[in-house]
Amino acid sequence: MTEQARFGAADLNSVRKTVIVEAPPAVAWRVFTEQMGAWWPLAVYKIGKTSAVDAMIEPRVGGRWYERGDDGSTCDWGTVLSWEPPFRLVLSWDISADWQPDPSLRTEIEVRFIAEGRNSTRVELEHRHLDRYGARRDAMRAVFNEDGGWGRLLQMFADRAAAGASP
Repeated sequence: MTEQARFGAADLNSVRKTVIVEAPPAVAWRVFTEQMGAWWPLAVYKIGKTSAVDAMIEPRVGGRWYERGDDGSTCDWGTVLSWEPPFRLVLSWDISADWQPDPSLRTEIEVRFIAEGRNSTRVELEHRHLDRYGARRDAMRAVFNEDGGWGRLLQMFADRAAAGASP
């Protein structure tokens, strides 16, 4: 099934991506939420001023989503809006079109973990409210939708989860 068929007509204010993870939902959830620093390409996808060594999600509504630098500093990416393990996660993405923290922006990323059998999970990601980028919406949508955007990140996550991520 195509992404358009699964999610409906294209919405210019969102990007939707899907990946099949060869792991049960609980494992996929754990790798996504507890081991983000192991699969997120922090050497190139970072916001802070120093080299990033980890990406973290605090496991509760209102928790921070952030990167930690090699000097111990942190740089917020957003907050946890919904925490429903192991099925659904909603995060705010508070990063401007200039790749700077902007807590007033608050686009949203919803991630759903759907069992596709005993050892397989369909992970659906939607990055929505891109209209909050104003005149730069189309450019940011292209960044999130391109080969190096959410699709690449989800594949890196899926590969990590399938490789038998640590418990």
